[in-house]
Amino acid sequence: MKKSNSSICLEASLQAYFFDELRRINQKRQEPLPDLSIYYSSLVMDRFSLSNQYFEKQEDGRVREKTLGIKLLKSEGLSESEKRRELRDIGDTALFLCGYFSNSINEKIIDINYYCEIGRTAYRKLDSYQESFYDYKGFFQHFSKQFHELTNMMSLLQSDCNLNEEQFLLFAKDVS
Repeated sequence: MKKSNSSICLEASLQAYFFDELRRINQKRQEPLPDLSIYYSSLVMDRFSLSNQYFEKQEDGRVREKTLGIKLLKSEGLSESEKRRELRDIGDTALFLCGYFSNSINEKIIDINYYCEIGRTAYRKLDSYQESFYDYKGFFQHFSKQFHELTNMMSLLQSDCNLNEEQFLLFAKDVS
């Protein structure tokens, strides 16, 4: 009987799996990022494991990708609580898109630098409306500076998982 190289991964939750894997990748870096940044990134990855969080419904009921640049512009006219929610969603979506789905961006007209800048800008703006995250003042300002490193780690994790975007979306659709 031939032995399989595949293994079963047992974790308490998908978020715990993402945290452990991102932390493993982070520990191999010359200058590891703080665990709180890894933790927040794992929360983002867990959230977007459900496709309804990644996409938005149009008025006609069709589903499409979020238009992050337009959402960022429109966020200026929102109340403070709505702005906080919207900026976090924009930043989180850009982080996930530039990290986990970075290969799919290469097929778009707009390059990855555009989406990275949208994400960093959203997090910087969010910092002025949400002063702390788990008692860490200036967390989102600091997080925006780590955006590139975090997306690289997510991309490495995606490669390690041997999942492509279509498999992930099929899995996410089944879960929702």
